[in-house]
Amino acid sequence: MEKIKVGIIGTGFIGPTHIEAIRRLGFVEVVGLAESNQESAEKKAAELGIPNAYGDYRDMLKNDEIQVVHNCTPNHLHFEINKDIILAGKHVISEKPLAMNSDESAELLELAKKQGIVHGVNFNYRQHASVQNLQSMVANNDFGNVNLVHGSYLQDWLLYETDYNWRLAPGVGGKSRAVADIGSHWCDTVQFVTGKKIAEVFADLAIVIPLRKKAKSGIATFSASSDMEQEYDDVPINTEDYASVLVRFEDGSRGVFTVSQVSAGRKNRLSFEINGSKSSAFWNQEEPEKLWIGHRDRANEILLADPSLFTAEARSAINHPGGHNEGWPDALKNMMFNFYTFIKEGKNLNTDKPNFATFEDGHLSMCITDAILESNEEQKWVKVQVGKEVHS
Repeated sequence: MEKIKVGIIGTGFIGPTHIEAIRRLGFVEVVGLAESNQESAEKKAAELGIPNAYGDYRDMLKNDEIQVVHNCTPNHLHFEINKDIILAGKHVISEKPLAMNSDESAELLELAKKQGIVHGVNFNYRQHASVQNLQSMVANNDFGNVNLVHGSYLQDWLLYETDYNWRLAPGVGGKSRAVADIGSHWCDTVQFVTGKKIAEVFADLAIVIPLRKKAKSGIATFSASSDMEQEYDDVPINTEDYASVLVRFEDGSRGVFTVSQVSAGRKNRLSFEINGSKSSAFWNQEEPEKLWIGHRDRANEILLADPSLFTAEARSAINHPGGHNEGWPDALKNMMFNFYTFIKEGKNLNTDKPNFATFEDGHLSMCITDAILESNEEQKWVKVQVGKEVHS
């Protein structure tokens, strides 16, 4: 069978991880790469073994051989590029956030539906094997009614005043940083697990480091930095380092989460606990093979990821025997497998239920972020509004 041909736009931190995940599938081939200029595109294409390099992504969209395009660019470019991909009639996977605000994401969702293309957003944490298993257990009522959800997403890569990245600039990263960047993942994951949408929020945001020192020589995302013999520019910061958000779900159940990019020792710790009427569960992305299950009337459990112990519905999400731990790259691969299998099987988002996050999920994420920003500004509960629909 002929392989599905793919083009990638953007090769910073996330682009090469998409490429690696795609190449693990076997039935998908990356044939094109686009960067901001021809020289950098050719250099990256040579490094990554991709045959076609484009200094302008619009030229890549003219390649009829390419059926799917991945948008791995900085946030401020997502809307325009996603729109151009859709109008070119190609299937699309976008990094989050889908756009810079919910008006833009609503337009993209409507356009994608109209064009009939398959659209996905890389909310990859829902694709962890243990998260898939937990979602199935919740759906099977193993925990009873989910009454409470609480957790956090903590990082430390912006702990020092000398830590700087394009995500800190509102014109490039957007009006929200910690919430839009990592809080969006937390919200998507817990909504997937519980099957319940966040309907209302009350938020408290803070800029912990109001003035940062930007190195005059660039430093890549998540890289180690040193202030030895380094020159800096002082840059005022206008986006949050921290947020805590109270949430109400559509069925009236409650939750709360904290996000931070200034928590020393926490590298990429997305974690959450659900408390049901029968039992509880806790999961931590930094130890993804472990699922803690809590009981009142018997000993608590640690369920290690093992296909023989998973529910029948979740067994396809794990690819190795117990003890062969799967992690972040494997969750990303699962996302790609589910997306491309959907295309290979000729399915349609208007009639078939996907097992990956779509632009609909990306739009909801933008609506939640908008509500959080409004709540922080007004210091009151704010309903999440999705187009004409208002969750209440």
